[in-house]
Amino acid sequence: MIRKTLLAGSIVLFPFVCANAFERVDTAKVYDLDEVIVVAQPKESVKLRRQPLSSSVFTDNELTSLNVRDISGLSYFVPSMSIPAYGSRLTSSTYMRGIGSRSGNPAVGVYYDNIPLVNKSSFNSHFYGIDRVDVLRGPQGTLYGMNTEGGLMRVYSKNPMNYQGTDLRLSLATGLQSDVEIAHYHRPSDKFAFSTSAFYSGQKGFFDNTYLNEHADLSNEFGGKARLVWLPADGWNIDFTTDYQYVNQNGFPYGEYDSETKHFNEPRTTLLNGYKRQMVNSGLHVTYTTPSLLFASTTSHQYLYDQMVMDQDYLPEDYLQLEQRQKMNAITQELSLRSLGGGKWNHASGVFFSKQWLKTDGPVYFGEAMNNKILTNMGMPAAMAKMLSISDNYVPGTFRTPQWNVGVYHESHIKLFDLLTLTLGLRYDYQKVSIDYATQSMFTLTGKGTMMMPGQGGQMIQIPVDFTSKFVSRLENQTDKGYSELLPKFGLTLDLGSGSNLYAVVSKGFRAGGYNIQMFSDIFSNEQREIGKGFAAMAKGDMTVEHTAEDYAKVEETITYKPETSWNYELGTHLNLFGGKLHADAAVYYMRVRDLQLSVMAGDYGYGRQMINAGRSSSCGVELSLRGTALDNRFTWAATYGYTHSQLLDYEDNHVPFIPTHTFSAMTDYRIGKFTFGLNVAGNGPTYWDVDNEYRQKLYATLGAHAMVDFGCIKLNVWGRNLTDTKYNTMLVNSSIDGTNRSFAQQGNPLQVGADLIMHF
Repeated sequence: MIRKTLLAGSIVLFPFVCANAFERVDTAKVYDLDEVIVVAQPKESVKLRRQPLSSSVFTDNELTSLNVRDISGLSYFVPSMSIPAYGSRLTSSTYMRGIGSRSGNPAVGVYYDNIPLVNKSSFNSHFYGIDRVDVLRGPQGTLYGMNTEGGLMRVYSKNPMNYQGTDLRLSLATGLQSDVEIAHYHRPSDKFAFSTSAFYSGQKGFFDNTYLNEHADLSNEFGGKARLVWLPADGWNIDFTTDYQYVNQNGFPYGEYDSETKHFNEPRTTLLNGYKRQMVNSGLHVTYTTPSLLFASTTSHQYLYDQMVMDQDYLPEDYLQLEQRQKMNAITQELSLRSLGGGKWNHASGVFFSKQWLKTDGPVYFGEAMNNKILTNMGMPAAMAKMLSISDNYVPGTFRTPQWNVGVYHESHIKLFDLLTLTLGLRYDYQKVSIDYATQSMFTLTGKGTMMMPGQGGQMIQIPVDFTSKFVSRLENQTDKGYSELLPKFGLTLDLGSGSNLYAVVSKGFRAGGYNIQMFSDIFSNEQREIGKGFAAMAKGDMTVEHTAEDYAKVEETITYKPETSWNYELGTHLNLFGGKLHADAAVYYMRVRDLQLSVMAGDYGYGRQMINAGRSSSCGVELSLRGTALDNRFTWAATYGYTHSQLLDYEDNHVPFIPTHTFSAMTDYRIGKFTFGLNVAGNGPTYWDVDNEYRQKLYATLGAHAMVDFGCIKLNVWGRNLTDTKYNTMLVNSSIDGTNRSFAQQGNPLQVGADLIMHF
């Protein structure tokens, strides 16, 4: 299959080769997207390709050509970046330059219309009404603070001050996928403009739960947003936006997978996995501009309420079920002041504050299969164990994990000479994390039957057994941690003329620490095993476990993980070649990570995932992006490649799991009159799934295509994804919960074709 896809990739690049071989005179020019699409940046006075950093920019037209509907789909076309589709909108794990994780804090930050999203459960949302997306690679901590250690994504919606009319998009695709998007942009005066929009998206999906005879990846979501822009006086701009999204999906279609034969079984779980989420993000962005300075204030409120249910053992036997309900409120406030560019000194300074209130209810339920397994581990005589049964076995818990963050920063770009610019930046970041938990392990132990016991004279007599006793072990405590970091940046940029430059940069990144709330089930299970034969005392009555200060100290040590820090050393270039017909961006980097945060299965039985600090790691890599045009701008093309070698230095130099070694893509569009034809190929791998590097996804690629006819106000776009029907896994996990070593995987979506009707009037 990979051979077919590489052949398809060669076909994608063939027209470009022919165009350059036969076209001697070409007036085409690639315009710098950062120059053409003017987006007000409250912190940056220097445009992206003139800064000492590696970046990618995507326009609305490019997102349409590539059929990108969320950040997961976008990541395939960004070097050194991976956002696998893990089965729901909840798990939007982002990996970049060798760091990232499924749980805990993100390694890559996300901003929507200048609003910093503080909880990664809100990252993965439906893309619509998008004007532009920027992806910045490497630590962005100086200007953007913690949790941007790997990079940053900035998403901008269309501004009604610059764009007017009504947009309507209707989509149908295999998998019974349907999408409706409508938006209206209106500017009634030179001082005021507004936009309103709404969408619906749904699918029946591609995978079935064969045990429950249900669609395993059915999904429905809808939402709406509004934006108001007001210019009350010269220099003032007041921009308010609010966005609501709701999703209800059957998620996590994990099926048993044979790593030897590569055979994937459809999901077979006793519980239909699912995820629901309501989310509202609102922000007020106010700027005041003088001839030389821009002052900006960004205030946001973010609300999220979600519920996840999962059959944690992925088996038709009932071992373990997990629920998680989150309710989050967060506020952010940022004040910044920057120069407007030009001159020998450009600068930006600011202060940032955020506060997040998060309440999580996370009960874990043990089923009949697990209860039977627990009985065999109690250490009781076999004769007695046969008369026992466990019921009402679950671990309820309420966890409040508020946190707040404050940062103060400054960055300067100083022209040392006409062609050499020095970049200096420094940020002080302080994070306070707390946990207030109330959780308990509880079950009912019932004994019924008779036991033969020696009586007087040595004769065996029957002793009736008939009791029902309750076991309770409760943990309730509050603790907190504070972390502070200095995040410097040093850079040099050499102007090569014609918009080209060469740069070197050293920067520090920081990912916040926190608490593993899923660890309590493992804490309780270990406690029960230590009690062992003491459960026999429950034949005489209820058992309540008391905890000491030493016990709580061990709990805190178990659930806490420390911040992750890194130093990034990078050399790169931005080149405008052949009179502007080709843009080339390249970077080489080396990153050293301390206290690497690594997501692993918790404990002996795998009660969910936990974050651990895996010591030191290092990443080195290469990133290359090319963008060109030919044939009087009728033919456009782009290609990307990223190589990441990421090692766990304290684990026999194994590869860091979940990080693809290679990421690559190529895309072309060819326009003939009203018709546009495009091809794209993207892929990554190999990707290791575990710390020991025993399991991996090999290098794979998928092919996409589209054909569009443009009638002016109406466009019809027919598209296809994964046209080679490549089989690959987006996630694999091992479990021995039933006593055997099994692998469970989520496969990527198969071949899909669809059509979009796009109208603007």
